[in-house]
Amino acid sequence: MYIEMIDETGLVSQEIMEQTLDLLNFAARKTGKDEKEMSVTFVTNERSHELNLEYRDTDRPTDVISLEYKPESPILFDERDLEENPDLAEMLSEFDAYIGELFISIDKAKEQAQEYGHSFEREMGFLAVHGFLHINGYDHYTPEEEKEMFTLQEEILTAYGLTRQS
Repeated sequence: MYIEMIDETGLVSQEIMEQTLDLLNFAARKTGKDEKEMSVTFVTNERSHELNLEYRDTDRPTDVISLEYKPESPILFDERDLEENPDLAEMLSEFDAYIGELFISIDKAKEQAQEYGHSFEREMGFLAVHGFLHINGYDHYTPEEEKEMFTLQEEILTAYGLTRQS
């Protein structure tokens, strides 16, 4: 999986960057999404607040914002189009590969790690996997959806070695 990593804060350690990259690749393999592309941007609470207001109309910072990429309408080409332009198929597969972007608030991750009594590394991993599942169509609006998403989330984190005691 190709993952673009951006640290807008300048505060994210190389270890956390590598853990996030490794964990998301692990999650991608576990969910069959290893041919996809996404981006992860680490932000402050201030930036998280701005994004939350812009995309979710919620006037407060949040821990992770997941923006799933969904084209507004399908892009369709017939066989003749593809025969006439062989690069088109490759371009379409690259376009189809992008699944979305995550914005993770470093400030919120620190606050929540302390609040929940586990490590910052565990919280960052949790937020990355939680956001990853959202941009892959998982949600938790209903009890059934929540059970499916949270079970998979915990399976990924545990298999990776980031337990609640981490």
